[in-house]
Amino acid sequence: QAEEELRAAWSQQAQQLREMERRERLLRSDVQRAGEQLESFKTRVMQVCSPSAAGSTGKPVTEQEVIEKVRQISGENQQSHEREKSLQKELSSRLAKEREVSANIEVFKNSLQKLQ
Repeated sequence: QAEEELRAAWSQQAQQLREMERRERLLRSDVQRAGEQLESFKTRVMQVCSPSAAGSTGKPVTEQEVIEKVRQISGENQQSHEREKSLQKELSSRLAKEREVSANIEVFKNSLQKLQ
């Protein structure tokens, strides 16, 4: 009876071991697939950010390169927004001056007509 119990326990342990090995293979496969997806994502980001730089060297793009490129584009985007705001202010100022000059011209015309 003890031998039978040992065999049953051994069988159960072997089955658990096989299940753990199966799970480990699945996890390794998932990790590999995630790594491939990350590389693909990094390459696509670099292609969007800098088409000439991505893939031109033949080596994989590093996370740091992607981060730096995204930071660079973000900074350029911020500068562009600031420049746009500055130009909007300048345009508004010029339009206000133009309106003022137009109003002054109208006053001048009216004054000239009255004098004539």
